Amino acid sequence: MAISSNSTTDPLPPAADAGDAPGGTPAFSPLYQQIKVLILQSLQEGEWKPGESIPSEMELAARFRVSQGTVRKAIDELAAENLVVRRQGKGTFVATHAEHQVQYRFLRLLPDSGSGASEGPAERRIVDCKRQRAPAEIARALGLRSGDTVLQVRRVLTFQNVPTILEDLWLPAAPFKGLTAERLDAYRGPMYALFETEFGVRMVRAEEKIRALAASEEAAALLDVKPGEPLLSVERIAYTYQDLPMELRRGLYRTDTHHYHNTLS
Repeated sequence: MAISSNSTTDPLPPAADAGDAPGGTPAFSPLYQQIKVLILQSLQEGEWKPGESIPSEMELAARFRVSQGTVRKAIDELAAENLVVRRQGKGTFVATHAEHQVQYRFLRLLPDSGSGASEGPAERRIVDCKRQRAPAEIARALGLRSGDTVLQVRRVLTFQNVPTILEDLWLPAAPFKGLTAERLDAYRGPMYALFETEFGVRMVRAEEKIRALAASEEAAALLDVKPGEPLLSVERIAYTYQDLPMELRRGLYRTDTHHYHNTLS
């Protein structure tokens, strides 16, 4: 039994002792994990929108009838996963891709100069945007049926007048009804922020596969390199809440002036 997203008084069911836990978590999961699941449910249901503040730890503790420390531990995990953002003296807010520190969270390509922030936002050119029947491999990656409608977008990202990334994106058509090349061109912020604000879809995590490829003639023309030059191929599946795949993205990265950077722990 989960707590209703608009309830402020319903108690947490006694799942920490025995029986089924809320949100489908095992009964033996720690209490703070159960609270984390309930907060995630409220985020998924849109009770608190990206950029909005969530109730205070004291309010959430009263709502779920647990200690403030239990709520704090749940929020600590959500903050570590970039789902919420703590602001000193202001509270905790739903993370949004529109925020500067979050908007390029999934982009790991940095200039060799090491001055990633000084590059500024990328210039984007939409090459193509069309709806089509999903090929089998695309449908499989997005958890769709073969032949379901998807939106395919091709774009080039340019940094400091150098075309650097060629991307192909596939999105399930239903959640992105009305998305067109014109809307993508007109929006000045990050694409994931557009998905949040206009379509209610928030990408919360991603998985990537990386390999090296030689530039095809078509890719070479779009990236202003010679055919056969080495490119870094990055395939990413981005997920929204409850691990629902919502985007397949295949990018070709120039690495003559950039490198892929990741932090391992």
